[in-house]
Amino acid sequence: MNVKQIAEFVKIEHTLFSLPFVLIGYILAIEQIDADVGIDLLWILIAAVGARGLAMTLNRIIDRDIDAANPRTEGRHLASGTMKMQTAWILSAVFLIMLLVSAGLLNEVALMMAWLPVVAFVAYPYMKRFTWACHFWLGLCLGLAPAGAWVAVAADMHGWAVITDSSLWAPTILPISLGVALWIAAFDINYARMDVESDLEQGIHSFPSKFGEVATTRTTIQLSLLWFACFAFSDPMEGIWFMAASGIMSVANI
Repeated sequence: MNVKQIAEFVKIEHTLFSLPFVLIGYILAIEQIDADVGIDLLWILIAAVGARGLAMTLNRIIDRDIDAANPRTEGRHLASGTMKMQTAWILSAVFLIMLLVSAGLLNEVALMMAWLPVVAFVAYPYMKRFTWACHFWLGLCLGLAPAGAWVAVAADMHGWAVITDSSLWAPTILPISLGVALWIAAFDINYARMDVESDLEQGIHSFPSKFGEVATTRTTIQLSLLWFACFAFSDPMEGIWFMAASGIMSVANI
């Protein structure tokens, strides 16, 4: 496969979409510790690309049969047979190595906590087979992005206290990560509207197929208000522009 096909397979645009979440965590950390972090941003970005690529590749591998039975997704590489499973597994290994090596070059805490997103990525594709709460699990996966970047920087100064001392992370990165998680959940609940018929036929669990259109719309609005509140209370940029951007995003999401 060439680079273009790989980019299409892992949905490189989704990776670009997630990078602002990573950067928010990074900026919040450097403002909090007020220290020179040198080349850390490079390793954080490489780790983010590796994590996002791993998540998408695992999702495509695990969901290949579901994708093949869905008219909207039957053209995906593994579902249509245009990519071999061996190639997909090789890509998974490459992305995992990117994540682990970059985390190791950051600090011990980042490396030792790298298992958390990997487990979350593996679990996500199976969630939709059992519960409509899968959308919130996906939100959790993306909510780890700012938290991971924050840990990667803050642990340089505080070590394992960034995990064990809630006074460091609860007032700072927690509202941002929770806001991202709720934002993605709201987005994914709406996105699932496209697959209601296929989900019902295959026995796949989703919020729209379980609760219907009215409840989906109402819940999307409620989640959008909640994630805006999380961003509003955190306001890491301490300025009106962050608030204005959050407001615009919340309206667009609704």
